[in-house]
Amino acid sequence: MKRTLTLGGMAAGLLASAVVASPAAHAGNTVSNDTLAKTNLAAQQVAAFWYGENKANLVNAKPYGVETKVSAKHISKGGPSADSKPGTVPAIGDEKKSTSKSKNVNLPKTTGKVFFIGADHKPHWCSATSVQSTYHNLVATAGHCVYDTQSNKATLDKWVFVPGYYQGKTPWGIYVGKTAYTHYDYDVYEDGDRDYAFVTVYNGVLPTSVAGGKNYESASYETAGEAAEALKKLQADKETGYSSLKVESVVDWAHKVAVGTPDSKKVAASVAQIAVDPATIGTARTTLEDWAKGHLGESTYTDNTWGSVVKEVRQGRRHHSSRLGWNSGDAAKQTVYTFTKDRKTYEATFWGNFDVDYKITGKLLSIGLKDVGRLGDNVGGQGLAYNQKIGQAVFVFGYPSGSHPDGNNAFTGKTLKWSYGKTFAAKAPAIKAEELQGVKSSFTGEGALGSAWLLKYNNGRRLGYLNGVTIGVSDTDGNDRYDTSVSPYFDGETYGVYKAAANLWSGKIV
Repeated sequence: MKRTLTLGGMAAGLLASAVVASPAAHAGNTVSNDTLAKTNLAAQQVAAFWYGENKANLVNAKPYGVETKVSAKHISKGGPSADSKPGTVPAIGDEKKSTSKSKNVNLPKTTGKVFFIGADHKPHWCSATSVQSTYHNLVATAGHCVYDTQSNKATLDKWVFVPGYYQGKTPWGIYVGKTAYTHYDYDVYEDGDRDYAFVTVYNGVLPTSVAGGKNYESASYETAGEAAEALKKLQADKETGYSSLKVESVVDWAHKVAVGTPDSKKVAASVAQIAVDPATIGTARTTLEDWAKGHLGESTYTDNTWGSVVKEVRQGRRHHSSRLGWNSGDAAKQTVYTFTKDRKTYEATFWGNFDVDYKITGKLLSIGLKDVGRLGDNVGGQGLAYNQKIGQAVFVFGYPSGSHPDGNNAFTGKTLKWSYGKTFAAKAPAIKAEELQGVKSSFTGEGALGSAWLLKYNNGRRLGYLNGVTIGVSDTDGNDRYDTSVSPYFDGETYGVYKAAANLWSGKIV
């Protein structure tokens, strides 16, 4: 792992001229990419998923808690090193150097949250930032805020970036992820030294109209296992805005089976339901009447597929029917049979044991969308710094949430926070990371994953050079308070991954 800087630019020519030195990265061997939303229709459905149901999925999303706490060590020898000369790419709008200064820390517009569906099939979020690219359409975050390290799927589902997100508000729209880029070693080996990702996004969209969505019901499945597998596939569907999906059991009234049959259920039933075949309703009704009269209490018919519960009607109790016989003239509604025996009145109810099928139900969301333009045109984009000397000061911007090990809830994750410090060499062997950089920070891990580390941040321009992304936090002194954030060291191979993504066009979805 080695060193360089990059700030966001306006066009390919500007990007090329801004690079101080070309790293010896071999993109063909080091870059992996995966599609998030391949088509415009797929992207529309993803946007509908987050905007639908009054933005319920956005509002209910929880900070991502995967691999947040790491056991990191500050190291004085070894650590990350440059693989070529340092280099930078300027931020969007900052291709010409600015000399303006500010005493206050003005928060960058480029930061926001990425939302996605985790391996638990629930909505989550991480921190992220817009970065410079030829088409102003690139987002940077932690690798495991894009790639699914908890299951066998390649990427997390329904991935979007929302700059400036605050409690359901999407001031500059939602930007649906198109393609994710990371280092080959992270994609294949989950190498913590390469836990970063660059994602191209489509133009942003805002809703013009939101429909509640159509009720969705799948075909029937014979077993719960088959339905569960089908549910997983729907939940992983990147091209459709399904929501509130669940497996429900459905009685198959056409198949009455013996009690104890797998995937069967004992349910209250009418004469018509127990008969199954409409042609046998008359015979079935007579059989039920005779059986009830001869079997007081609870009983099961000889074929073990149905039975009755016969109870005496006590004096003063209100009858289901004002007369003896069935409670309805319609066989489909005949559920109670009243009769007398030995001068006593009885009521009989009936049950049948039926085969159970399984269906998936939920909503298929629909929404009207309007295009709001490219990400970088709306909020700008930070530059990129790689192969930089360890020990330089950086600002870290993110949305920390959750508690310290001692239980103290220092951050809510609702508002953008910052910390400041000098980088130092670090390692975390548990996540296969030997060449990390660390910075002293009280950020808690949940929500802070993907936080942007900005080198040479200009308060007036609110722009700097992205030189890292938070991949975990650590309590290095053992006092039950997080005191350190860690990031991969950005070297020439990082630039190679960035460069592979930075020159690609995404386009509109509406």
